[in-house]
Amino acid sequence: MFNHGTLERHSLLLVAGILIVVAIGGIVEIAPLFYLESTIEKVQGMRPYTPLELAGRKIYMREGCYLCHSQMVRPLRDEVERYGHYSLAAESIYDHPFQWGSKRTGPDLARVGAKYSDEWHRAHLVDPRSVVPESVMPPYKFLAATPLSFDDVAGDLKANRMVGVPYSDDMVANAKADLIAQATPDDEGQDAFKKRYAKAEARDFDGDPKRITEMDALVAYLQMLGTLVDFKTYQADAPENRR
Repeated sequence: MFNHGTLERHSLLLVAGILIVVAIGGIVEIAPLFYLESTIEKVQGMRPYTPLELAGRKIYMREGCYLCHSQMVRPLRDEVERYGHYSLAAESIYDHPFQWGSKRTGPDLARVGAKYSDEWHRAHLVDPRSVVPESVMPPYKFLAATPLSFDDVAGDLKANRMVGVPYSDDMVANAKADLIAQATPDDEGQDAFKKRYAKAEARDFDGDPKRITEMDALVAYLQMLGTLVDFKTYQADAPENRR
């Protein structure tokens, strides 16, 4: 510590010293995680995305929605009052990659599910300024005219299962049928679909029951965000309330 002048005068020694310090700090922070059973609090209600929601999430990422909308309510008073309960790590447990983000050109979407009707979402996506006059969001009218491609949806479930999402063999085998059932009113497979995916809503999301479009998938994804956890129950079970 008394020969810091030597380090400051030799760039290679300084770089080596920095790397050593960073390595030690990284080990101190990361090593304990290997000894923890879980770093994420388990919360009742969480489930994997349905095939239709997963397809909608892919469209959400494809169109760059995450560049203007975050999905993480921070534990600050103004954010909680505007968006609702702060986000829990468990809510992103099946996200690969997660959509937390830090840019908010538009509002945070972590709690947007069930906040607006399907009709509102469709109108907002087709012509954002028809419902939010000050919006700078571009229109996505083409989603309603684009048939959803879902022949490979079982492969999407398999890929997510490889990184830890608990899709069962039954879910993978029925992925295509479940996607159709969720987006098609009165489909005969809806009962089986709802047994596989708790709290999943099954209906015509795009306003056109004759076909399944990318609008169906994106609206289905948006409508489930923040709806899986019962925060009244969660607050009652929180450690600080167990006194």
